[in-house]
Order: sequence, then C-alpha cells, then structure tokens
Amino acid sequence: MTRPRTVGEATHVDVPDLIAPRLHLGRWVSGLLVAALAVGVGVSVFTNPNIDHATVKDFFFSPAILTGLGTTILLAVVAQALGIVIGLLVALLRMSRNPVAAVVGWVYVWLFRGIPLLVQVLIWGNFALFYRRIDIGIPGTDVLWASWDTNAVLTPFVASLLALSLNEAAYMAEIIRGGMLSVATGQHEAARALGLSRSQALVKVILPQVLRVIIPPTGNQFINMLKMTSLVSVIAGGDLLTQAQNIAAGNLQTMELLFVASGWYLVCTTIASIAQSILERRFDRGHRRAGWWARMLGSRRTA
Repeated sequence: MTRPRTVGEATHVDVPDLIAPRLHLGRWVSGLLVAALAVGVGVSVFTNPNIDHATVKDFFFSPAILTGLGTTILLAVVAQALGIVIGLLVALLRMSRNPVAAVVGWVYVWLFRGIPLLVQVLIWGNFALFYRRIDIGIPGTDVLWASWDTNAVLTPFVASLLALSLNEAAYMAEIIRGGMLSVATGQHEAARALGLSRSQALVKVILPQVLRVIIPPTGNQFINMLKMTSLVSVIAGGDLLTQAQNIAAGNLQTMELLFVASGWYLVCTTIASIAQSILERRFDRGHRRAGWWARMLGSRRTA
C-alpha cells in the first residue's frame, strides 16, 4: 500500500527513461551523401584513363621527390622557428611602453602582412637586381670591412627561408600579442608582488599561460607554412613542388607529378595536425584538471 503524496512533496522522475533517443535522420542522410560523393570522386580519379597511375607510383618515392620533400620540411620547420622568435620580439615591441618601439613593431607587421608572400619570395630571390654586393662598413665613407656577392649569399634556399620566416613573424607577432593580452592583469601584478622582474615574470609566469592560448593558431600557421613552401618554386627553391615540376618538364606527366606532390603535402599536413592535437591536449591538461576541481567543489558546496 503506497502512502499518498502530500501537497508540495517533491516527486522523483527518472528523466532518462522517459526521453527516447533522437534518431537524427538528417545526419545519417547527409553523411551517406558525403560518403557517396567521396567514393564517386575517388573512383573517377583512379579509373580515369587519362591518368598514368604507374607514373604516380614510380615517382612517389623517387630520390628527387624525397630530396624535395626534405627541403620542404626543413624550410617549414626552420622558417616557423625563426618566425616564432622574431614574432615574439615584434610582439614585445608592439606592447612596449616606448612609443618608438611600438611604432617599429606596428610598421613591421603592417609591411610584411600587407605584401603578398609570393611577391616577397620574388623580391628576395631577385635581390641582386637591387644590390649586386652586400657590403659591411661605415655608411657614407670608404671604410669597408667585408663584401660578398649577393647571389653567393642569397642562394634560392636562403632567399626562400628569409621570405617565409619574415612573413611568418608578422602573423606570429599578432598571435603572441593576442595570447599575452589574454592573460589577466592580476597575473602580472602577482608576479611583481613576488619580487620578480619584468623579464622573470614574462618567462616564469606569463609565457606558460600564453602557450596554451597560442598553440592552436601556431599549429595552424605551421600547417599553412608546409603548403606555402610551394611558393618558393618560382625561384627554384629546391622544394617538393620544384622537384615535381623539374621531373614533369622531362617526361611531360604534369598531372601525375602534381598528384605525387599533393600526396606528400597531405601526408605532412596530416602528421602536423596529429602533433598539434597532442600538444593541445598536453598543455590543456592542467587547465582541464583545474576546471574539474572547480566543478567538484561547486557541486559539494551546493549539496
């Protein structure tokens, strides 16, 4: 015999038992349509009689292609590293209390973000047209300490590296500056209250918090950098696309060699995307743990 409920007595309802799971028919239909489209495109490409699949297979691991792949990876890694270092310095200039330094940082970002990367590659690749020799001395005098032929110093690889890294630094400066601005002002004040100098506070307190914010956009920039290295082919930078074009010029299999280059670009960007996800989880682990403890304490207090 059940006891009759009194007025205002709370009743327990098992909500999950009363709510039926939604079918999401639209998701299944759209997913099947996308899968069918992808399969159709794949079948069309692999069964196209105008594509010599044997050429793609033969040149995918050819020594020239692998050499270009190594150059592409080297260019991307070194240019991204230099872009981060220079970008950090430019970000500090932009946030400086010195108006001259702030203007210098702003002009750098304005200049290198405003000029297309392809144009910058062409400028550095043809720098000898402006200065035939690179001289080190006292301007306006006959004092000359050292002098080099410009083409001997600015090889296609060096010109490519300069163009990529200096352009990347402009974007990384804004990413790093945004990450620094995301740190609460109280963190700066707390670090100074502990007796840390501005440089110590930056290294020990601010930058570790900035890293968690800037890793996702920095990962995106590196993935973009891997693809942007293809632009240095206009000055024969020795990258993956340059090697593919050189081979295609000999055997006239242009599309096949473009498929080879595209396949390696997809491999590199996929690996970089996985590494980015791992780094994001690694640096976000402490933040997630802190959020979990905050939720647990909040639930205990409400209980």
